[in-house]
Amino acid sequence: MRRITLRSAGALVAALGFATGVALAQSPAVDPKEADFARDQQKQQTAQPFNNQPVWKEVRSGAPQVTTVQGRETNILIQPEGQTWRAARVPLATAGGFLFVLTLLGLAGFYLLRGPITVHGAPTGRLIERFTAVQRMVHWTVAITFTVLGVTGLILTFGKAVLLPLIGYTLFSWLATLAKNVHNFIGPVLAVTLPIMILMFARLNLFNGRDWVWLKKGGGMLTGEHVPADRANAGQKFLFWSMVVVLGLVLVVTGLILDFPNFNQTRQTMQITNVIHMIAGMLGVVMVSAHIYLGTIGMKGAFEAMRYGYVDETWAKEHHEYWYNDVMTGKVPRGSQPTAPLGQQKLA
Repeated sequence: MRRITLRSAGALVAALGFATGVALAQSPAVDPKEADFARDQQKQQTAQPFNNQPVWKEVRSGAPQVTTVQGRETNILIQPEGQTWRAARVPLATAGGFLFVLTLLGLAGFYLLRGPITVHGAPTGRLIERFTAVQRMVHWTVAITFTVLGVTGLILTFGKAVLLPLIGYTLFSWLATLAKNVHNFIGPVLAVTLPIMILMFARLNLFNGRDWVWLKKGGGMLTGEHVPADRANAGQKFLFWSMVVVLGLVLVVTGLILDFPNFNQTRQTMQITNVIHMIAGMLGVVMVSAHIYLGTIGMKGAFEAMRYGYVDETWAKEHHEYWYNDVMTGKVPRGSQPTAPLGQQKLA
């Protein structure tokens, strides 16, 4: 009986020792900060069950955590600036959408009130080369590329709010996927051709003192007054430097950053770049809308000048008189003549 009692006492002592070891192994960390955090979390669960606010507060603090994955930002579970980025995109996109719609309405109203800008004299039949074949090829490459990027960008920005209710989820899914891929793969084409266009047309778009007269009179587009201009008027020069150079280069740089995220950009860099790209894109679409209007239905002969490369002397004199005078005096070469008839009635 005594032996059994001793064995029982020994087992009890061993069990108590094991339990004490486990308890010591599972005791809270001796770090005061960790202990305080654990105590606060325990109180939080008692007062407000399932409310993990202290945990998520620490997670969202941006303080580096512990991770086994190596790389930039891999020790940050949640980036608080992401919510700021998501919240900022909505009002910025909405403002850009209203600006685009107002621009289209303004151009339509201008056309109804003013009508197309035409020449008053009869065509002479004598042609002046306005754009070479290389200049036209570069222009059309950039123009088509920018237009495709603009349309696909509008679909990606406003498609969910505007197109999805009209065409449904299935069709919009296909359209959005197509727009995304086209936008991503066409973007690098603009990155190659845009610098070529800037170098090719920069000298023709340098400002001089005569441009201020054109700007003050608005080129006579509202009054119909004849205002002399160089080969490129002040409005075209402003559009070139603001849309092609500034906004174009901003779109190219930000687009490449967004197109190739595998170069170890941080999330904050991508978010800031996305906002800049969207703002530049909306401003670019608005400006190119005005350019397309004046280059097609807004001014007779402008589209044909870029299509064929030639204009009639009458058209040159009434729209770009300084350039016309330089050609007539031999200061500027007239250029080569077309090898085939172009349709004289379309060039004036």
